[in-house]
Amino acid sequence: MFRWRNNTSHDQENDSVQHESKINELKAAIGPLSGRSLQYCTDACFRRYLDARNWNVDKAKKMLEETIRWRSAYKPEEICWHEVAVEGETGKIYRANFHDRQGRTVLILRPGMQNTKSIDNQMRHLTNTPPIKSARDTVNILQNHYPERLAVAFLYNPPRIFEAFWKIVKYFLDAKTFQKVKFVYPKDNDSVDLMRSYFDDENLPTELGGKATLKYDHEEFSRSMIEDDEKAAAFWGFDRKLQQAVNGHHGADAAPKPVDSASPAS
Repeated sequence: MFRWRNNTSHDQENDSVQHESKINELKAAIGPLSGRSLQYCTDACFRRYLDARNWNVDKAKKMLEETIRWRSAYKPEEICWHEVAVEGETGKIYRANFHDRQGRTVLILRPGMQNTKSIDNQMRHLTNTPPIKSARDTVNILQNHYPERLAVAFLYNPPRIFEAFWKIVKYFLDAKTFQKVKFVYPKDNDSVDLMRSYFDDENLPTELGGKATLKYDHEEFSRSMIEDDEKAAAFWGFDRKLQQAVNGHHGADAAPKPVDSASPAS
């Protein structure tokens, strides 16, 4: 009796070995690092940049070097919640209290709840606002400096005017990011089924085709963000600076009064 050899595990082992080799090659190409750049450039980080550039070391190196320069100038790790809390008043973008079927974090974005005009502060808050410039800047930051962090993006029942907007924005996306963007329309069973393959109906808000009630509590979310600030400060090693920054802005004081944001998602 003949038995076909299962090449799947063998291929996976080969891929793993090749990937480890590429990671080591990228490390060598980047050279010695120090400070926060050293903390940022973990093996997982190298893997994401390589994956984003189809495991081309030269392209991944260029991409990562640009991120290191951007992080050095922009210092995203130092952004504290009290500095951008006003951007979150309406719940236009927030971390959901549920995960997808694979246990991944879910962000809910509702651009129709836009409440500010400062593009710089919106970038710090990482919202997605209608103006083309801010959309382009957001896309550039996310795909160039946070590669392979997005699993999938669902655009649920977008208004017709968005179609014209999308025709412009899609040219800012690289091919891999573009493939992750999915449009979902309530009357299109295939798109709805795709979304449900990622989420449990019991968790999804009714505004997104699920059964849960959408309720954004800004004060509660602010407390969660402040806890994240403290964890980030401990990781990056600037607790004292954070303590000075949030002095007088801790706890509920850091959050403006909550607003009723249970309106239909945009």
